[in-house]
Amino acid sequence: MSTLVVIPARYASTRYPGKPLVELRGASGQPKSLIQRSWQAAMAVKGVDRVVVATDDDRIRAASEAFGAEVVMTSTTCRNGTERCAEAHAALGGGFDIVVNLQGDAPLTPHWFVEDLIAGLKANATAEVATPVLKTDGAALNGFLADRRAGRVGGTTAVFGVDMNALYFSKEVIPYTGQTYADDAETPVFHHVGVYAYRPAALAAYPGWEMGPLESLEGLEQLRFLERGRQVLCVEVDGKGRKFWELNNPEDVPRIEEMLAEMGAD
Repeated sequence: MSTLVVIPARYASTRYPGKPLVELRGASGQPKSLIQRSWQAAMAVKGVDRVVVATDDDRIRAASEAFGAEVVMTSTTCRNGTERCAEAHAALGGGFDIVVNLQGDAPLTPHWFVEDLIAGLKANATAEVATPVLKTDGAALNGFLADRRAGRVGGTTAVFGVDMNALYFSKEVIPYTGQTYADDAETPVFHHVGVYAYRPAALAAYPGWEMGPLESLEGLEQLRFLERGRQVLCVEVDGKGRKFWELNNPEDVPRIEEMLAEMGAD
């Protein structure tokens, strides 16, 4: 099955304008933009046929082409990354069996997260969309709770049924536990990793659906599938000791740089 990875990137982020071009320093101190680090994460995924950056901004296009990425220009009317992936897939002529949305704010995404996600979608013939979830330890959960207390949008959490089909995703920390966890303790809260794998028919249908109230309130694109009664498969992935964090706010930059240094990433 042929697989396309699309990295949607826009300059005009509401919370963090210009985020794809923010420079992050790794172990060597060398600065690389967020979009370059996300592209490198995508290029490390095995079994992928093509990787493209999808943007509507010439600054992002120029920066991406400078480090060797293939770029697909998309319209300014795309409301989120899923719509941008749909437009990019169509612009490339379609034909891929699976389209992966590796969002441009997740440079720490391990390659096996995406590989396991693709394998999970291939193994479930009825799933139209799949997305990874990662069980949090106390340190990650406490970080999410601290962000919410400070009024920051931190990680997204997910709840799902015994069949691994998603019940809900939220920027609030769900489910509520009422317990205190040590940093190294396992918790019942799952971090939603912002990567998606779509079957082409579901991806093509998505832009034609109106945005529902839950998506509007939470600002989470995957809720449009749930609001339309579409199945979203949650694929549990193993962090293997690797720390994972998304760049949502300027305050996340030093945190991600520290993680890059700990990984030994340039």
